[in-house]
Amino acid sequence: YDKLPESRTKGQLRIKGEPENTINLNTLRQVLIGRDYQEAITYSFMDPAMQRLLDPEHEAVELVNPISADMAVMRTSLLPGLIQALQYNQNRQQKRIRLFECGIRFLKQDNENKEEKIISGVAVGSVFPEQWGTEQRDIDFFDIKADIEAMLALTGDASRFTFIPKRHPALHPGQSAAIQNNNSEIVGWLGLLNPIIIDELALDGNVVVFELDYDAIAQARLPKFEELSRFPAVRRDIAIIVEEKISSAKIEKCIADVAGALLQNLQLFDVYQGKSVDSGRKSL
Repeated sequence: YDKLPESRTKGQLRIKGEPENTINLNTLRQVLIGRDYQEAITYSFMDPAMQRLLDPEHEAVELVNPISADMAVMRTSLLPGLIQALQYNQNRQQKRIRLFECGIRFLKQDNENKEEKIISGVAVGSVFPEQWGTEQRDIDFFDIKADIEAMLALTGDASRFTFIPKRHPALHPGQSAAIQNNNSEIVGWLGLLNPIIIDELALDGNVVVFELDYDAIAQARLPKFEELSRFPAVRRDIAIIVEEKISSAKIEKCIADVAGALLQNLQLFDVYQGKSVDSGRKSL
């Protein structure tokens, strides 16, 4: 034993380079944590009945030898696991819940199994924790939309994503939207959980959920310096009366297309319906 030669191991430790135009998954996690979410980690195996209830449009990959009957398929969405975590917390007197998960979903596509990295979230209860300074109200569609926009802002080009009213079998028929990129590809969903599903699962309150494809938002636009204008800014307030069914996004796109490069910022600051505005119309 004493005659064995001694030698020190040598190794070079190199820090792996990360592209500057890639949004790290941990950065997205921190955005959601900063907006009062807590991260959950749920099983990749799912109850077939729960799977069909929340994502009937996708056929699940069945396990050959499942652990149990309620973990017999691979998840096609992260929402079933988060909804079960929501149930667990509500059954233990938790009223205000915000959970998110970053994980893999498993899809059948062209006789192959495909894995996609997804960010999903679920929220219910009041917007703010119990306090005295602000009137309490329940969380709604637009609160979660703001959370998603905070993540999209990291791309440096959030304008390439749009929220399109669209129906989803698991979401409320009148309060759901698809998130599209500039290629008209659906990269996510947002909306209130369908009231039928809320009743069937005995959930309490309006449950708002979202799901977003990580790869679709992982690429960011690098900032590029442009010479600052020597001229003062000009602000214009424009009031437009349109039919109630016309979305403000369509009006904003029209203004942006006409204004071109001169337009630096466009903000909807008021929506009015009432006196001096005809029924079925609104003033933006």
